[in-house]
This record gives sequence, structure tokens and C-alpha cells, in this order.
Amino acid sequence: MLAIISITTPIFLLIGVGYFAVATRLIAKPQIQGLGGFVINFALPALIIRALIQRPIEETFNGYYLLGYGLATVIVFGVSLTFALRVRHKALDVASLYALGMSGANSGFVGYPVAALVVGSPAVVAMALNMVIENLLIIPLALALAEVGSQSGSSFGTAIRQSVSRLGRNPIIISILIGVSIAVLGVPLPAPLFKAIDMMATAAAPTALFVIGGTLYGLRTRGMRKDASQIAFGKLVIHPLAVLLMFTALPDFDPALAVAALVFASAPMLSVYPIFGQRYGHPELCTAALMGTTLVSFMTISAILWVIATFDLFGFAG
Repeated sequence: MLAIISITTPIFLLIGVGYFAVATRLIAKPQIQGLGGFVINFALPALIIRALIQRPIEETFNGYYLLGYGLATVIVFGVSLTFALRVRHKALDVASLYALGMSGANSGFVGYPVAALVVGSPAVVAMALNMVIENLLIIPLALALAEVGSQSGSSFGTAIRQSVSRLGRNPIIISILIGVSIAVLGVPLPAPLFKAIDMMATAAAPTALFVIGGTLYGLRTRGMRKDASQIAFGKLVIHPLAVLLMFTALPDFDPALAVAALVFASAPMLSVYPIFGQRYGHPELCTAALMGTTLVSFMTISAILWVIATFDLFGFAG
């Protein structure tokens, strides 16, 4: 148990430092947003490029991983959407936000730092594959459904096309394309360029955690406890359980990648979740869900790491 605490405590200490920095006004909220922009637009893309060019391309684009994590995530998305529509009787725009919150993990800001401490270098590969699933499938689908449900007059097809068109400007997708191109062509990067990429990549994990902490300061839940707790339960329990069952069913799978998938699924939802909520008129719901899920994830991630170590899941010897 002490080994697990030694993994999770530094993660949440860095989140706490970010929270403290904003709470004491050592750093202003706009500066946190600037740091977040650095992580999304530079540090995480550098991390992905570094990972893709340092290993054979066939090791990176693991079809089993894409199938296992992708299918589990899509199932959770569908179940969450149905639950919100049929059981909670929510409108389509709110239901799509339910589904996004339960199935869209914070792979870059929380999932990767934890997974890197647990499995090492395979965490970068898992992060790149997760971001393919999230950016090409889950986020566009959720936003398209929300667009249709927000009474904006858009058809589902139009909303999907608008979401897909924005992918061409997404730095994560661009970095994946660059990394894959370099890996396929086998062209070595000049040493100064690789060093610059390496330095930015190294800054990704601690800066991301600091940003999460700063973002949490000032968030208000405003009586959204029931909805937020249901979304948190789906994200922190149902999503990891679905990934666990899916990877247990897959034959002869890399144990390190399987453990990484479970850790990523255990992370809270996307840090931009409240921004999506604000866009469709439900900022309080998404803010409450993000704050509650992030706080509770300290316990749930620790519990999942304990289960992995105690029951030797996937035969992983960390």
C-alpha cells in the first residue's frame, strides 16, 4: 500500500501546488490558462512525437489496444447516453455531456503522469492511442449530439462535419501525423531539434498537473450533487470496469499496455469538460462533475493500483 501511495501522492501534491498557487494569487487564472495552452499546443505534442519516433511504428499503433480501449469506451458512451435519456429523462444535449463525462478520460493531464509512474515508457504509446480515440471518435460524437440537442438547427451530419473539420487544426492530431510520418520515413531528426522536443516533452506531466490544480480553484458546484455524482461514478467506476473486462477478454496482450489502459480509464474526465458545458448552456453541471471526480479520483486511482498489484492483473510485474 505504501508503494501505491508513493505513486499517487506526488501526482496530487502537484495538483495541490497548482491550487495553492492560484488560491494565494501567486499565479493568476489567466496565467493558468496560458500554461494549459502550452501543455496542449506544445508539451503534449512534443511528448507524442518523441514517443512515435523512438520505437517501431508497428509497436505504437497496436490494433488490439485501439480495439480494446476504443470498444470499451464506445460502450460506456452508449450506456451513459441511454441512461441519461431513458432513466434520467435528460434532453439530448445534456445526455451527450453525461456520455462525454463518463467516457472521455483526461489522458494528457492526469492519465499519463500516473501511468508513466506505473508502467514507464509504454504510457506514452497508450496516451497517443487514447488521444486518437478521444479526438477522432468520442469528442466529435458527443459534440455533434450536443449540437443537435441544443436546438441550434444543425443536423447530425452537419455537426459531425464541423467537428471533423476542426480536427485538422488540433495540435494532438497534427503531432500524431508528424510523428508517424517521421517514423515511417525513418528520417533522423537533427540533434538540436530532438533536444528541444525532448525538453518540451519532459515538461508535459508536471505542468499538466499544476494546471489541473489551478483550474480547480474557484469552481462552484451549485447544487448539482446528484447529477455530478452519477457522472463521477460512471467515469471512475464504470469506465475502468469496462476496460478491465475488455482487456481481460483479449488474447496475449502486452501486460504493460493493458495496465496503462486501465489507469487511463481511471482518470477524471477532460479538463476542458466545463468549457463544453458552457458552450451548450450547462456549465454548472460540468464544473461540478469535474471538481468532484478529480477529488475522488485520488482514492479510486489508489484503489485500482492496489487491485492491480494485489491480484496481479494481466500478469504485469511492475
